[in-house]
Amino acid sequence: MLQCARRRLSLQVLGRESRAQQPARAGPEKTALVPQGGRRRALLGRGGFVPCRCGASDRAGAGGAPPLPSAHRPRAVRALCSGSPRQGDGAESEEQVAAAVSRVADSPPAAASPADPGQVLRSRRRRAWERALSPLERVSRLLPEELLSEEIRDIRRADQGESRQEDGSENSDSHPLQRPAARRAPPAQPQRDEDNTPVDTHNTAAKDGTFQVGDLILAEFRRKTYMEFKHMRNLTAVGKLNSNWGAISHLDIIGKLPGQMFRTSSGFQFLIRRPALEDFVLLMKRGPTISYPKDINAMLMMMDINQGDTVVETGTGSGGMSLFLSRAVGPRGRVISYEIRKDHHAVAKKNYRRWRDAWEIGHAEEWPDNVDFINKDILTAAEDMKSITFDAVALDMLNPQIALPVVYPNLKQGGVCAVYLANITQVIDLLEGIRTCNLSLLCERIIEVTHKDWLVLPAKQKDGRLALRVEPQPKEGEELPIQDQAVVGESDDIESLSDYVEPYGSVPYIARPYPWQAGHTAFLIKMRKYKVAYPDTTPDGSC
Repeated sequence: MLQCARRRLSLQVLGRESRAQQPARAGPEKTALVPQGGRRRALLGRGGFVPCRCGASDRAGAGGAPPLPSAHRPRAVRALCSGSPRQGDGAESEEQVAAAVSRVADSPPAAASPADPGQVLRSRRRRAWERALSPLERVSRLLPEELLSEEIRDIRRADQGESRQEDGSENSDSHPLQRPAARRAPPAQPQRDEDNTPVDTHNTAAKDGTFQVGDLILAEFRRKTYMEFKHMRNLTAVGKLNSNWGAISHLDIIGKLPGQMFRTSSGFQFLIRRPALEDFVLLMKRGPTISYPKDINAMLMMMDINQGDTVVETGTGSGGMSLFLSRAVGPRGRVISYEIRKDHHAVAKKNYRRWRDAWEIGHAEEWPDNVDFINKDILTAAEDMKSITFDAVALDMLNPQIALPVVYPNLKQGGVCAVYLANITQVIDLLEGIRTCNLSLLCERIIEVTHKDWLVLPAKQKDGRLALRVEPQPKEGEELPIQDQAVVGESDDIESLSDYVEPYGSVPYIARPYPWQAGHTAFLIKMRKYKVAYPDTTPDGSC
């Protein structure tokens, strides 16, 4: 029945087309190509009688009913074809026909745009896999486009355009006929496109900016697997980077991006980049022996320093620990560094200023100016620290046990005091001083940080060519052991006895530690301030 309704709907649209073209014919009538079923279209356009397969009739005035307007005829056809039971003789009573026509005539017609005559047909269109094409549609699709009217051309273009968008459209009209094999899938949730996710690009361009005059550079030259040359300096307009492997003019570096290879006057290639804070601390000008970055990082983890903390440092030295503390506490934090020697105090301030100046050239944000360098003995600074509460304390001096009674009262409850000592005898003296002074400091850890550098590279033959992997060959009468044996009869979950994995690639590698290693640097002691629960209990300072 639904197919009959669609068929009459198509015939009605074509009938209106034929009536619209009749007044425009002024001359002799031209023979037009009319497909089969033209009489039905003409009768339907004039309000005539067209029988359908379901036994209903499309009558526009049967039984004395007034003529049905063109906007109501498709709805009348659907009402007759779908609402009326099918008679055995294929006829319909006049009362039923008149009632159906009156019901449709009383209801307001659907609004349709006069500029789009095929809107009714397109709104009721079904997908190809949901319905079968009528004979008229099959014939019309075989005709050339130039023989069709403008209305049919618009419908055809709309069909071709909407057929490409139906699969991805989420707001398509709901139809009573669904695909029999599968239900309509729910609308897909919009997925997050990671490539188009907005990224905070603040300070990104400045970090990758070109070298400028006054910028700090680090030149590296490797030969085979060893570092032959490593030098740090500031760029100038007329300077040169000199080495045993040739020279590079500073003008050739200025304006280039960091991380590039530059060729020297002797033909060697140097990698030039901006130094990290670890590189700067190792290569900066030194007064006393520095605290190595591997130990400084361990001390920062011990003290658990956060943004905005206040930290006191005793023994500034060359300023390496001060730079790491400055970055850890951030712009809202504060670092108070005491140094008793005037020459060490001047070296530390110079290194800190040099790093900050170079940082401002290569970065958008300034390095925080949050370090107070004080040239004073910590034993005489008790009055200066009365109104300050420290979140952590870092001690790098020969006799830290004499400074503990001064900084202990201003350390917050539960705060950590990290001590950097070179000898184990100094550690013993420190623990003994805590015991004799009766300080509520719990020694939690005493560690020594060691790093071992390894060399991993492809194996080579004596002539310099890469060695090839050699598979073991069985002798005559012998078989190679099976690497993967199945377990039979015990468990289905256990499939093999071996975790053997075939080697990746055809080139073997060698791995060994370097012949030289970084020796002992220091012992790190972690002590935490606690509150005595029972006054009778006295701490013994043991770890």
